[in-house]
Amino acid sequence: MAVERHPMTPFGYQQLKAELKKIREIDKPANVAAIEEARAHGDLSENAEYTYAKEQQGFIYGREKEVEALIATAEVIDPTTLSGDRIVFGATVHLLDVDTDEETTYTIVGENEADSKHGRISVVSPIARALIGKRTGDEAIVNAPKGRRTFEVLSVEFLSTDTWQF
Repeated sequence: MAVERHPMTPFGYQQLKAELKKIREIDKPANVAAIEEARAHGDLSENAEYTYAKEQQGFIYGREKEVEALIATAEVIDPTTLSGDRIVFGATVHLLDVDTDEETTYTIVGENEADSKHGRISVVSPIARALIGKRTGDEAIVNAPKGRRTFEVLSVEFLSTDTWQF
């Protein structure tokens, strides 16, 4: 059985690695200390701090496993190694909304690194799915939650993720 790979940029991959390091070096030790401190207060059956710390432990361990799985199944794709005029994962696309004449720019990234405030959209989003395979000059029709929209592709480029922020 093949393992499902998850595409992500080098930036997204480094963010996951940093999160895993934080979980292991900061969050888990702090949680263990909180549990020990709460235990020291006595009766655990009526100890809200202990209950909360144990619940947090579950969340922390669950997130650790989730991040480990994402790292293990990552397919890191560096946009700077790509070229061409077709829109693919990692492309930065300049679009014109045909209905409103507004221009916008999106970069197509992995699900875990999408951030609409910074113009990064998930490869599985309706807009990205409509754009994949298109070229400069093509129109893409997007069936978005707010209705049908038409975009004209103004340009396609492949930029470095070194300057990205969350």
